Amino acid sequence: MQTNPLYQPSTTPDFKHLLPEHAEAVLDIIEENRDAIECLVSQPNPTWDSLMQPLARMENRLSLAFSPIAHLHSVMSTDEWRAAYEKLLPDLSAYSTDISQHSDLYEAIKKIKNSEFFSALTPTRQKIIIDHLENFERNGVALPDSDKQKFKELSLRLSELSTAFSNNVLDATNAWHLTLEDDTRLSGLPSSARALMADLAKQHNESGYRITLDAPVVIPVLTYADDQALREQIYRAYNARASELSDDGKFDNAKIIEEILSLREQSAKLLGFKDYATLNTASNKMASNPTIVMDFLENLVHKSKSVGESDILILKDFASNELQIDTLQPWDVGYASEKLRQKKYALSQEDLRPFFPMSKVLEGLFTITEKLFGVTFQQNIDLPVWHNQVTAYNVLNDKNQIQAQFYLDPYARQKKRAGAWMDSAAERFLDDNKLQIPVAYLVCNFTPPVGEEEAYLTHDEVTTLFHEFGHGLHHMLTKVDDYGVSGISGVEWDAVEQPSQFMENFCYDRECLIMMTRHKETNEPLTDVLYQKLIAAKNFQSAMAMLRQLEFALFDFRLHLEEESSSTVLDVLKKVRKEVAVTPEYAQNRFPMQFSHIFAGGYAAGYYSYKWAEVLSADSFSAFEEEGILNAQTGARFRDEILAVGSSRPSMESFIAFRGREPEVTALLKHNGIL
Repeated sequence: MQTNPLYQPSTTPDFKHLLPEHAEAVLDIIEENRDAIECLVSQPNPTWDSLMQPLARMENRLSLAFSPIAHLHSVMSTDEWRAAYEKLLPDLSAYSTDISQHSDLYEAIKKIKNSEFFSALTPTRQKIIIDHLENFERNGVALPDSDKQKFKELSLRLSELSTAFSNNVLDATNAWHLTLEDDTRLSGLPSSARALMADLAKQHNESGYRITLDAPVVIPVLTYADDQALREQIYRAYNARASELSDDGKFDNAKIIEEILSLREQSAKLLGFKDYATLNTASNKMASNPTIVMDFLENLVHKSKSVGESDILILKDFASNELQIDTLQPWDVGYASEKLRQKKYALSQEDLRPFFPMSKVLEGLFTITEKLFGVTFQQNIDLPVWHNQVTAYNVLNDKNQIQAQFYLDPYARQKKRAGAWMDSAAERFLDDNKLQIPVAYLVCNFTPPVGEEEAYLTHDEVTTLFHEFGHGLHHMLTKVDDYGVSGISGVEWDAVEQPSQFMENFCYDRECLIMMTRHKETNEPLTDVLYQKLIAAKNFQSAMAMLRQLEFALFDFRLHLEEESSSTVLDVLKKVRKEVAVTPEYAQNRFPMQFSHIFAGGYAAGYYSYKWAEVLSADSFSAFEEEGILNAQTGARFRDEILAVGSSRPSMESFIAFRGREPEVTALLKHNGIL
């Protein structure tokens, strides 16, 4: 009989032999942890070594056991893996709540804080203890037992709802398709999109072309399809996902959203906060209250709105005069914008695709990272992977030692969650003189290779890869040895996007682009002519894009303010769009039903973090513009002051240590062509 590998979990699991039934080990580890904690809190004089280190060891083991299950649930969401994952959630949620409300554990950690030995601990360890105590207080450790139980029930239900929301989006996406017998209606679409649709049809034993609601299919249709009726059909289907407008409401997320918002508000009030937005900003954020967030977002709207209004007027005139689209509809915006971009710059994403073979892009990415941060990369063919599209790598330091590892899963496929993300497989942790190195999952949904040909990426996809790799570097280049504050762990939520958005900038630098491009037929790097067009087009409609993100951020934040608690979700969206949006209104807008970031991710009352971190990343990159894009000294400073320190100190301190001052919004507006 095979033993369960998750009882002694590895930082690099044997994915070939990991089975859904192995998930049971997580439940046993939870019970072992509960028993161990009762022993730990009974000691009269706890110390770091007798309490905090054993706690870290237990949390690390649980994380290593659960991480591959959560990961496989995202990248190969079969019924079996989904069931295994969902079975664990109630126990994990209850455990998390119980630990964060454990009065005896709180008092034991407080004893260390109040002891004479506290001042002898490193600043990082002092911060860990203070953070732990604040976390206890934010999770209701001081509540009466009846309220603690209520909070626990709310947390469990929220965990269940979050998973249900995510499942509905995935199921609704997979439930719809359109098969076309020939390519008559595909006029305007690039050959790569047609090849993908033909390949999808073939995979389902169909002839012709299969259109799905996955991003690598939807985006080309809305951007390039000359057939307006087809664009409208796909736009409506995509927008209707997980709402009452599709699948007879089978996957409708409306009631789930209502319940999530209600339970979040109840949780906040139980903990003594006015609303969820106030609770959230009080919890590990650079922006420490709702007023700071609202002022920040409204200031960016104010600076961007007039430029965005000008952009949309230009687009409407162009659509009317050149495309005979007299009334610009939502499904026309992407198409007309691409035609206008072509006219102004004679450049499309598809023009650039032949220059970006995946192998060359990775070579360039690795070279840039090596020059900046002094690490090299080596494929590791010995590590088991979960799919033949996945590659594993070692990250080597300047002494040729393995500093970290990561898995790259780049292509879209059935049963894989949409989007792109980096997740922790293991974090750096020194325990008993043994160093556990960090391991990351880097997951994207790029257009997959067709047949034997190598995959070629659009420039947008290249930028996404650099973004996720930035998260990966933050996780992998840490030098912090204490669990819970190394890598991305514990970093303020509105600062965690800084390294990822910072890395995107290198996708627009001439020298860097030469390193990552090789034309499919000529083998030449990106030409000067195309590079100049790329730079000229970089800020095309950037104010419109800025306003779109600000719309999402304001919608999210206002949804979690007490002032809006009596409004419906769609009413809040309408109000925000009226203040912010410049694009055409769509009466059946159901975007919230798919807004996984805030209903199934970690961005509730926190979507503003993307823009906040963009201020940090733009200002950081401006140091490289001043000192040299690939300047090794500047790179080393960014590595040592930002990437290496994890959450061992506040992010504002780290930024000032790198930049010599507090962040300024000017660089962001300049980089976007708004100033």
